[in-house]
Amino acid sequence: MPIVTIQVTREGSGPGRSSVTSEEKARLIAGASQLLLDVLNKPVEATFVVIEEVALDNWGWGGLPVPEYRKRRAAS
Repeated sequence: MPIVTIQVTREGSGPGRSSVTSEEKARLIAGASQLLLDVLNKPVEATFVVIEEVALDNWGWGGLPVPEYRKRRAAS
């Protein structure tokens, strides 16, 4: 029984969005399940997929919180 965890920042997938849509989550679940079937021959009905949305301030990159990293990168 495979368990897949997908973590995404809680910022959505486009301008003005504050989270990933239900449709996008469904596609992630279907895609991850299909990948495990194709690569490891794990049945789709035995695969669990967990999507965790993490607040943007709880991610870091380059030694900085992501918002600050992006701000500095945009300024340079």
